[in-house]
Order: sequence, then structure tokens, then C-alpha cells
Amino acid sequence: MQIDTHQAMKFFEACETGKGWAGCKPYCLENATFSAQAEPLAEMQTLEAYTEWMKGLCSVMPDASYDLKSFALDSERGNIAAYAVFSGTHTGEGGPVPPTGKRTQSDYVYVMEFQDGKIRHMTKIWHAGWAMKELGWA
Repeated sequence: MQIDTHQAMKFFEACETGKGWAGCKPYCLENATFSAQAEPLAEMQTLEAYTEWMKGLCSVMPDASYDLKSFALDSERGNIAAYAVFSGTHTGEGGPVPPTGKRTQSDYVYVMEFQDGKIRHMTKIWHAGWAMKELGWA
């Protein structure tokens, strides 16, 4: 199984800095799928939709950043798991409510599965309720 950790890191950086599908597409299969058991994302089925959601999130949190804690290759299972902490303050217009000025620091994990050297599926593991409460969105 072909997995390019350098390409996976480029995808991660593009996604987490709000580059949207345009910035993430080169590292993914055209029909890459997405899943998450987190309320705001539960109905999302494509990686394109998720990267666009992240682009929107970064626009309502202009100070958005991440601290990458772990980036691990599992060549036997054909995936890379990235654990990070997302930080941001809701000061930008948009989002579910007017700007709250509140900040979140939220742990999450991406598990990226590969095919032909590109991401074919990504699962996000995230406690959305915690972040939504910190931001004053719930």
C-alpha cells in the first residue's frame, strides 16, 4: 500500500489552515469520503464538504491554529493518524450565533486512509459538544 506521509502532512496543514477543497484536493481522491460521530459533522459524507466546513470555521475564528501532538503511520492498515489540539476564538462574523468572543482548545484525531497514494477516506474523532460549549454555541 502506497502512503506518502509528506503528502498527508501537506493535506493536514491545508485543511487546518482553512484552505478548503481547493487547497486539499491535490492530496485526495476525487470522491474521498468523510465520517465523524460529532453532531455538527454527522451528516457530512465527503472530504470535500469537510474541508469547506473547516474553511468556514477558520473564517469565524481568524486566530485559529493547531498544535500537532502526534502524526503516526500504520503501514499495515494503510492509514495515518494525526492527533492535534485546535484553538480559536469566535470573533469573526458567521457561525451559528453572532461572535461570542469565547475561545476553545479542542482535542481531535484524524484517521486518513489511503489508496493509490491519496486519501480515500478520513474519519474525525472529536468531542464536538465540549468545543461548542466553550465557544458559547451550545
